[in-house]
Amino acid sequence: MVASQEPLVLPPNVSKSAFGDFISACREATGDNVTVISSASQIEDGDYMKPNYTHDPHHVLKQDFFLASAVIAPRNVADVQGIVRAANKHKVPLWPISIGRNSGYGGAAPRVSGSVVINMGKHMNKILEVNVEGAYCLVEPGVTFHDLHQYLVDNNLRDKLWLDVPDLGGGSILGNTLERGVGYTPYGDHFMMHSGMEIVLPSGELMRTGMGALPHPQQKEGARPEDQPWNETSQLFNYGFGPYVDGLFTQSNLGITTKMGMWLMPNPGGYQSYLITIPREEDLKQAVDIIRPLRLGMILQNVPTLRHILLDAAVMGHKSDYTSDISKPLDDAELDAIAEKLNLGRWNFYGALYGPEPIRNAMWGVVKQAFSSIPGAKFYFPEDRKEKDSVLHMRHKTMQGIPTFDELRWVSWLPNGSHLFFSPIAKVNGEDATAQFAVTKARCREAGLDFIGTFTIGMREMHHIVCIVFDRKNEVQKKKAHWLIKTLIDDCAKRGWGEYRTHLAVMDQIMDTYSFNDSIFRKFNEQIKNAVDPNGIIAPGKSGVWPKQYNRDEWKL
Repeated sequence: MVASQEPLVLPPNVSKSAFGDFISACREATGDNVTVISSASQIEDGDYMKPNYTHDPHHVLKQDFFLASAVIAPRNVADVQGIVRAANKHKVPLWPISIGRNSGYGGAAPRVSGSVVINMGKHMNKILEVNVEGAYCLVEPGVTFHDLHQYLVDNNLRDKLWLDVPDLGGGSILGNTLERGVGYTPYGDHFMMHSGMEIVLPSGELMRTGMGALPHPQQKEGARPEDQPWNETSQLFNYGFGPYVDGLFTQSNLGITTKMGMWLMPNPGGYQSYLITIPREEDLKQAVDIIRPLRLGMILQNVPTLRHILLDAAVMGHKSDYTSDISKPLDDAELDAIAEKLNLGRWNFYGALYGPEPIRNAMWGVVKQAFSSIPGAKFYFPEDRKEKDSVLHMRHKTMQGIPTFDELRWVSWLPNGSHLFFSPIAKVNGEDATAQFAVTKARCREAGLDFIGTFTIGMREMHHIVCIVFDRKNEVQKKKAHWLIKTLIDDCAKRGWGEYRTHLAVMDQIMDTYSFNDSIFRKFNEQIKNAVDPNGIIAPGKSGVWPKQYNRDEWKL
């Protein structure tokens, strides 16, 4: 506990006295789980494995631009409710996080400097249920993908159930799902695979969604609502009756989620990962047009990825391993040399086959025949790749739901490596993919940065994830990275391409691009926000949605 209760930055329009009263109320509610950020020594960037809870570790603006006034770690739902009630009384903004690993999108930092970060995952980290028959789990915010995988292994359930994992296994299952994150098995759309949420509303009341709103017939007499058993269909049917509200709590500021059900994937009875190297950059159009009918027809069963050569190169080495001058973007000749050195293509397609061997063989025959129409395409299984730090070996684990941390390596492409994600949505269409790639690559070069990216293929669209890597101790590069993402947002909006998720620094800009009919989408969300959270205490500014207490024109960046 920090002795002083005077933070480096106070919440907006909150006096020192009111803040002190709020902190005292929270200490009374939560015990010794309150830390006031009162010293610059507490502002350390940390790293993915040891995240900070004070600011954005990949700061593209000043290190303390998005800074918490305090961090509180509730032990249970009652603690969360106590914090929310105190925040309402003293008008203190809260910024709930799961475990703070929202890497590339702002980490644990609050949009409004001076907000109090609520670290939901430090103590609320229990796997409450894993149901084999129904193939689902029920988890608290602090349960990571690695935690759940280890639970399956330790309880001899891995032969029955798999989970879906994103690129990095240390993230919160609940937190990633609320941000509408993705993984790479057939269960890759995480929000699609959720069922049932428990939420503390801005009033402090507790709600369960979907079938969870129907009480279990055997209620525990005298138990608190959060300790009551869930209806046995809560994690089986996510809609329930009446208006479907779950989506309102994703990427939003309408409540604090305390529990979530997630579907798990039954062991498919067989698995085979593969790599297809595609030699030329201009092959992107043909490759994407091959992918579309295969994905729509579910021949491509999982969420595959089409990765640019530099993403794989960055996993396998630093930029200085490939060039003597790391200050300028690599040119085409250098990219070709890297591809030859690593025995990869300018594009590299990672996919997987699931099911008994006859099914896998049939699927592979169709996939291989389709991609063989690309001159020079080559095909590999994991045993064919012997290189150190093989990306195929890494993806072999990821696409069967085994968490890894290997993708962390590409962040170190440059010294003091940090990153932003620029994440527009594209049609699964060769011309669109080529156009979007051309725009993003050209702007990266204009900023003096390398294009590092991947197309992640959903059922009918692609998440085009552009990894903007920069040296966070180089102020010139930070400004270039910030200019780059802001410029790309405008470039893409003019072409009808919008982002699905973003960093704190550009949430307002992206919300402004969703401007159909005089920005009615934003205005509707603001109406809901003001009705549900009349004091504007939960995550003001999240996703560009501001409560009435904040003048949006003054706060937007």
